[in-house]
Amino acid sequence: MKKITFTLFSCIIMLISFAQQQFIVKGKIEFERTTNIHKQLDNNSCSEMMKKSLPQYKTEYFDLYFSEDKTLYKPGKEVAQQKVPEWMSWPASDNVVFNDMHAGKFTSQKAVFENTFLVQDSLRKMDWKITPDTRTIAGFECRKATAIIMDTVFVVAFYTDQIVTPGGPESFTGLPGMILGLAIPRMNITWFATKLEMIEVKDVDAMAPKKGKKTNVADLNNQLKSSLKNWGKDGQRYIWRIMI
Repeated sequence: MKKITFTLFSCIIMLISFAQQQFIVKGKIEFERTTNIHKQLDNNSCSEMMKKSLPQYKTEYFDLYFSEDKTLYKPGKEVAQQKVPEWMSWPASDNVVFNDMHAGKFTSQKAVFENTFLVQDSLRKMDWKITPDTRTIAGFECRKATAIIMDTVFVVAFYTDQIVTPGGPESFTGLPGMILGLAIPRMNITWFATKLEMIEVKDVDAMAPKKGKKTNVADLNNQLKSSLKNWGKDGQRYIWRIMI
């Protein structure tokens, strides 16, 4: 009888553990964003000289708080000073993004040159193509998916259905689980989760950004195209970075 009771108890514990692993609905994820600075420089003699004095990669951290169907993405811990000139920093590098998957809306605070915008709009609709490829990220087995944004920019994502909130870094959503890895080769940027903290996230709505000039995706995109129309390919790069 004792053996049967112990076996039953063990099964219950295993089931609880399995359920907890399969259905994570609240917590905090740390993301490491890595930018390949060398690949962002043009191929000329001046750029080759600059590469000798610059680190190849710039590393930054962001935190993603999630609760049920809402997420808040914001700058995280600071890293030791990196030898990257201020003029090489991209606009909209420290976005604060609130996503409400149930309502299908997002709010993003973006610092663009001397202006701060509060972008409020519908969630980006993405035609994700899920593949059989997998990768382990922060202890979770993740499935690979790909998509195209802004007509020509290829995106690779890795998501886990163990975290049921269909969110991810920046404004990337729409997969059947949390995006823990993201790469945009054309922009030479990656985001990868480093850890998950099982903390209680009580009110994500209260943490949503509220400061900035209110606008929407179409209006901001038009403003950028008008302001940067004479910047050539550099202008297009700026628009891509700002609008992600």
